[in-house]
Amino acid sequence: MAQHIHGPLYYERMGRTGPVIAFVHPNPMDQSCWIFQMAHLSTWYRCIAIDIPGYGRSPKAGANLTMTDMADACWEAIDDALTGETAILVGSSVGSAIVPYMYHQRPDKTAALVLSGTGYNPTKEFTKRRIDNYTANGIDYRWAYTFEDLSPAFRATPLAHFFANLFTERNEHADVQTIIHQFKALQQPYPDGHHERIVCPTIILTGSEDGAHQSAFALKAHIPNCELKVLPGAGHACQMEQPWLFDRFMIEFLTKHGLFPGTSKAVGKSDLGI
Repeated sequence: MAQHIHGPLYYERMGRTGPVIAFVHPNPMDQSCWIFQMAHLSTWYRCIAIDIPGYGRSPKAGANLTMTDMADACWEAIDDALTGETAILVGSSVGSAIVPYMYHQRPDKTAALVLSGTGYNPTKEFTKRRIDNYTANGIDYRWAYTFEDLSPAFRATPLAHFFANLFTERNEHADVQTIIHQFKALQQPYPDGHHERIVCPTIILTGSEDGAHQSAFALKAHIPNCELKVLPGAGHACQMEQPWLFDRFMIEFLTKHGLFPGTSKAVGKSDLGI
């Protein structure tokens, strides 16, 4: 059992055949932010979307929570659903901070990394701001925070409000103190060689309107042979704003590295439902 987490993480599954893809969500969302990817990619993959501690329907965590704890717990969820499987690990924001730790724990079980809503940020100044906001406003801060993850154009849409309501309707199951513990874990410095020692296929998908967009290029420079694609006009949660382009870039990347089922066949946009 992962340390400092009060039980196994909640997850949802979709897809009955194919390789495994595990999705790890951003703050302030939960596993539902992957709704489009789960629906689409389960055509070819067995997909699992995980609620990290304090979000959705996952348990609380204690004050000494670490990134390693969260990575352990995510692997435990994969093992519970799909014992012993190799997985493609997909993260957004906080999720993109967790999945490199998952890679280092089980490099032999990590087929590829897909990172979004992220960049290279050794000072991690954003963590103090988030801790202050959650401390001052409690769990209700999640509603306003959802819109901060979206581009100006998307945050004005009814769909953005739908998502904000969807996440916060689960606030009774969430835990603000655990979320604060998570940001304190995120504050810790990157381990030596944390990004430089990643050798599996890796891609960064970054929205041009994301506050982390420019630092995504710096992160690419730290990961050997890392690829990067830009989603024009998308914000931090680019997988929600432009799922057609996010999925297309992801599938093209997986196909290139022989990780799309039936890659001996040329895959065109019509084959991908795009």
